[in-house]
Amino acid sequence: MQSAAPALVKQPERPKLLQIMGPGLITGASDDDPSGIATYSQVGAQFGYGLAWTLLFSYPLMCAIQEISARIGRVTGAGIAGNLRKHYPAWLLNTLVGLLILANTINLGADLGAMGASLKLLIGGPQLLYVAFFALASALLEIFVRYSRYVSVLKWLTLSLFAYVATVFVVDVHWADVGRALIVPSLSFKTDYIVAIVAVLGTTISPYLFFWQAGEEVEDEQERPEAEPLKQAPQQAPAELSRIRIDTYIGMALSNLIALFIVITTAATLNAHGITDIQTSSQAAEALRPIAGEFAFAVFAAGIIGTGLLTLPVLAGSAAYALGEARGWPVGLARKAHQAKAFYGTIAAATVIGTIMNFTPIDPIKALFWSAVVNGVTAAPIMAMMMVLTMRRDIMGGFTLPRPLQAMGWLATIVMGMTIVGMVVTSLQ
Repeated sequence: MQSAAPALVKQPERPKLLQIMGPGLITGASDDDPSGIATYSQVGAQFGYGLAWTLLFSYPLMCAIQEISARIGRVTGAGIAGNLRKHYPAWLLNTLVGLLILANTINLGADLGAMGASLKLLIGGPQLLYVAFFALASALLEIFVRYSRYVSVLKWLTLSLFAYVATVFVVDVHWADVGRALIVPSLSFKTDYIVAIVAVLGTTISPYLFFWQAGEEVEDEQERPEAEPLKQAPQQAPAELSRIRIDTYIGMALSNLIALFIVITTAATLNAHGITDIQTSSQAAEALRPIAGEFAFAVFAAGIIGTGLLTLPVLAGSAAYALGEARGWPVGLARKAHQAKAFYGTIAAATVIGTIMNFTPIDPIKALFWSAVVNGVTAAPIMAMMMVLTMRRDIMGGFTLPRPLQAMGWLATIVMGMTIVGMVVTSLQ
């Protein structure tokens, strides 16, 4: 009698790249918001290719601190503010969360203004009406669209960043000069050069990104019935930590690559034609029109709107995660509006205040400068607290940071601390 053939065991399918990409991709893409585009445009216009090296330098630092942020959420099942609330004094938590909300709201208002200005450049019409429309659309989508569907929308919006890939290939770029600037930086101790470095680092490593990615990891874990915090389900760790690493490294690479393309585009056009003073992203788009042509202008301006639509919910959402966890409220975009009224109320309030800023005499450029200052001052202590938190076994269980990641995280923290010192010193000169 013949024995039955052994049943074939179906191996689980390896997840596809698009399935892996999520919080890290959205976080990295949202870093290139309209105010960030303004910073990179100013750097390219003022220094040509001379500061391109900063985007290579900041990449491993970004990867480290964002991976650490994601680990906090996935290992503990709580965001950064939630963990700080459990383990650190209330005054420290309230100070850091207050500074984050202040910086996010100002940044949100400046981004709305840039989006309205860009749409006015493209089609004409009332800029303030466009500001109100973008604010309303962003808030309604974030509050009323189901989380899984909304995340899909945000993923597709990351494609708007490729507008800045297109602009590079329609302008005359001296790629040999770009290569030299990346590999052999021309350093200077002049005030404006140091201020520009501080601006780039402060733009690429921002506190709202930490809170957003940690919060999104918690959301993703809660959305999947089989998933649990890694501290409670260590058997899930190999696959989850690998996913976080791939997602984060690709997301941050996209962020810095697009930022580099913006620097290259403005260096090859504006700087090469003697235009060295750009204060807003819409000014950069308008300045491109007579130099690089209508196509480059239109693509650059449209990219500002696309990246803004991606960043607005991240800015408002990260503020809501931080405040909600600090106060012990129900939080999460996966919850329905009536299940997390205070959380969604924070999103609405931040968006409304950011919108109102555009209807007041407040100078958005000065407001954005102070937002960058607050972000810089807030980033280093938050990063230091995150590093201490992730080395505590009572919080992270068996998932305290491996030494290479720990070393890179502390290096990123020290660099951000040095940018604060640089900002203070240069402002006093």
